[in-house]
Amino acid sequence: MKDMPTKSKDKIRCPWGGMDEPMYARYHDTEWGVPVRDDWTHFEFLVLEGAQAGLSWYTILRRRDGYRKAFKNFDPQKVARMTDGELEKLVQDPGIIRNRLKIFAARRNARVFLAIQKEFGSFDKYIWSFVGGKPIVNSCRTINDILVTSPQSDALSKDLKKRGMSFVGSTIIYAHMQATGLVNDHLTTCWRYRACQKK
Repeated sequence: MKDMPTKSKDKIRCPWGGMDEPMYARYHDTEWGVPVRDDWTHFEFLVLEGAQAGLSWYTILRRRDGYRKAFKNFDPQKVARMTDGELEKLVQDPGIIRNRLKIFAARRNARVFLAIQKEFGSFDKYIWSFVGGKPIVNSCRTINDILVTSPQSDALSKDLKKRGMSFVGSTIIYAHMQATGLVNDHLTTCWRYRACQKK
């Protein structure tokens, strides 16, 4: 990533590589960092962030519709019931990343996700407890100021692993926290920095 903010018309954005792609800019402007309070969206991002491991986010974002189709519109109950045969077919699906371990992890993670819902009443209640119920607002001035893990992501990752999830290392979980607004890591110069605080 470049360290200089990206300017488009009157909007100064975080300097992500690929921000000249309309889909990527739209994701930055409308989703990234917005506090998520519903379980369905949390599950979607857990599937997508797990698939991203070792890859760029843009690679996954371009396949989002493919993932939505492959994983039952991100319905955790339906994903939890997927058969080995259904998952094996996805290994040949060009619409997603054809990594067998990641594909099978989605089902395992869905089952853990449902168990967390049952225990806490919602996954949302569970995950927000790791940040005290409100977003952590950082004051990053440059890309180099942005963390890749935090004590909170370490704790959440450790707990999810203990419960049986995989592809939920601290770096992946921190990315999830950024994407779903548990952490506001927009640069202070970005037009979305203050906008996300109002959500």
